[in-house]
Amino acid sequence: MKTNIYIRKRWWNLALAVLAVLIITISIQYTSRLVKHFAAQETKQIEMWAEAVQSHAELMNYTKVFFNEVSEQEQKRVQLLAKAYESFLEARPDENTSIYLDIIQSNISIPVVITDNSRNIDLSINMPEHLKDKTRFDEEMIREFNVYQPIKIDLFGKTKWLFYKESLIYSELKGVLDDLFNLFITDVTDNAVGAPVIIMDSIDNTVLAYGNLDSIKMKDPQYVENQIRAMQADNYPIKVNYLDDNKVYIYYRGSDLLLQMRYFPLVQMLIFGLFVLLAYLLFSYVRRSEQNQVWAGMAKETAHQIGTPLSSLMGWVELLKIEEKPFVGTAEMEYDIDRLNTITERFSKIGSIPTLESTDVVAAVDKTMKYLQRRFSAKFEFDIQLPVREIVIPLNAALFSWVLENLTKNAIDAMTDKGKITVEMTEDDSSVFIDISDTGKGMPRSMYKQIFKPGYTSKKRGWGLGLSLAKRIIEDYHKGKIFVKNSVTGQGTTFRIVLKK
Repeated sequence: MKTNIYIRKRWWNLALAVLAVLIITISIQYTSRLVKHFAAQETKQIEMWAEAVQSHAELMNYTKVFFNEVSEQEQKRVQLLAKAYESFLEARPDENTSIYLDIIQSNISIPVVITDNSRNIDLSINMPEHLKDKTRFDEEMIREFNVYQPIKIDLFGKTKWLFYKESLIYSELKGVLDDLFNLFITDVTDNAVGAPVIIMDSIDNTVLAYGNLDSIKMKDPQYVENQIRAMQADNYPIKVNYLDDNKVYIYYRGSDLLLQMRYFPLVQMLIFGLFVLLAYLLFSYVRRSEQNQVWAGMAKETAHQIGTPLSSLMGWVELLKIEEKPFVGTAEMEYDIDRLNTITERFSKIGSIPTLESTDVVAAVDKTMKYLQRRFSAKFEFDIQLPVREIVIPLNAALFSWVLENLTKNAIDAMTDKGKITVEMTEDDSSVFIDISDTGKGMPRSMYKQIFKPGYTSKKRGWGLGLSLAKRIIEDYHKGKIFVKNSVTGQGTTFRIVLKK
């Protein structure tokens, strides 16, 4: 039994596809293992960093508690000093003020300012360096002493005002702690593990700082919201309580590199798939080009070889025509010679881009089918249903006639001993439809596309190129379509040709 070329090619394609899938699978599995190992290390680093931040945050929270206690003590101390000043300045002449004086003299850090109604400074004690030379209680000093309400004092019939604030040591401590908090925020955002971080203020939900994120995109509130949502899905935020009862939340997630590595196997699979597809298409293109060159060369050589005996036959027919008693088959011989000329023309044009000319497709179909009808047995009935008017379209009559001949011969082979071939032409505004039906053995739907592939044949003899070339002539040269319209096993098949007007 003859081995089908198409089946062999299909098995080779399947084997190559299995080999490609096997190579891709092994490569992806190996890469996936590397990615998982890297991801585990990256995750561990992020977790260690988060634990360190959490520990640091707990220390900051403890510092806030300690600072609040110091602040309470400082407030009581300042209020005691203010009360001592008030009691000392308003004491009666016979009242013992030594205790108030001791409290006042022991003050070496709490700034105190006494002014008159015109805000002229009468006395200033423990002033910061930038306020020491002030002679008036101006706007700058008002801002500095705005924490506590001033005390009104009646001294020798004159109204005085006593201003005071927290101690210099307390202010310096607060500044140091503020710097410590800012340094903590900077360390969190500029982390060495590359973790994207967003630090939010709990009061107004504003972004205090961020790190390892696109600064341009961070201007978009929607981007910020999406990032926080993604970070919340990965990790719980770290809460930090700090000075002035502020609360901040530290949101974080794995680095962008880790995120990219998770999708790397999928990207690799896509790249491998595209590479295999490109290689297959390139291989198919090269193979088809080589086949086309071989077939074009064989066709041209065949046309050349047919030309010599064909010229002799034409000469013998002319001799028969001038005989006193002409040969009865001369006319049919002329039809066959004309047909051979057409076939020679077809072969000589293979490999070249055919010229399309404005042609009456109705006449072209009628001429070809009538010629074929005379050449086949009377057991095969031909039913040709064509429009009664001309339909002129761009057409290469020789190649188109060959397509009709090929479909007709296939129909004859499918019907074996007898049957009916129906050719019906219809049209719409943009296209012409030619349906060629037979009453042969039919085919399953799974074969509709396979029969047009090069090398496929169901015959014991044949190369399996007829329908493949017919498809190329109709679709590549005429920009039309050819396909199996319908087929029923045991009842017949209908092919449809669609040509553009």
